[in-house]
Amino acid sequence: MLARIIEERWLTASGVCALWPAAADGDDIVLYTDESRTQELERLVCLRQQADKAGENLSLADFVAPVDSGVPDWIGGFAVTAGLGIEEAAKKLPEHDDYADIMLKALADRLAEALAEALHARVRREIWGYAADEDLNNQALIDEHYRGIRPAPGYPACPDHSEKTKLFQLLDAPGRLGMELTENFAMLPTAAVSGLYFAHPQSKYFVVGKIDRDQVEDYARRKGIDVATAEKYLRPNLGY
Repeated sequence: MLARIIEERWLTASGVCALWPAAADGDDIVLYTDESRTQELERLVCLRQQADKAGENLSLADFVAPVDSGVPDWIGGFAVTAGLGIEEAAKKLPEHDDYADIMLKALADRLAEALAEALHARVRREIWGYAADEDLNNQALIDEHYRGIRPAPGYPACPDHSEKTKLFQLLDAPGRLGMELTENFAMLPTAAVSGLYFAHPQSKYFVVGKIDRDQVEDYARRKGIDVATAEKYLRPNLGY
């Protein structure tokens, strides 16, 4: 089926990325309109690990220079899809062939992940260029032996799916790619990946895990929503 997808051009893959001047303000990441860093463009609201454990309790904001540090820093964002045209492609499959339908969707998902990987490599080496001399083979890329991370809203380091709304607006994903969010913040087409780029040498993936009511209340205040809505967005992480 992959050969038919390629030869008959069943699917279209497309993506967009951007870089913004940024600084950490507590557990918020402030994005600025330009390099003068005088006007806020957006605030990304992050969560911090609260589990009782030895060592650090991480937040994604830790991977961005603090606002009062005097260090000019940046973060990036991206959205990609390989699902454009999938509905028309599905019509070419044998009728009532559930297996073929599953395979089409699975391959589209894998192609979207591959595009996310390829775009991240280009960002590191060319667009942002903080790893211009990077030279990794496929296995090294699979093993993530590169500098930087690309966490996605809704995943363990930033479990609130609603933060995708800000990302989609910043990137104009609907206008540029035809990607949309449902009322529950699922991406359409479903063969899609979106997230943030961090370049800090010590940046790494982590699990926020369970959080207490004090952080939920603080999160709601910073995000400008009521506590009940914050609890709805963060339900799997509530520790009370």
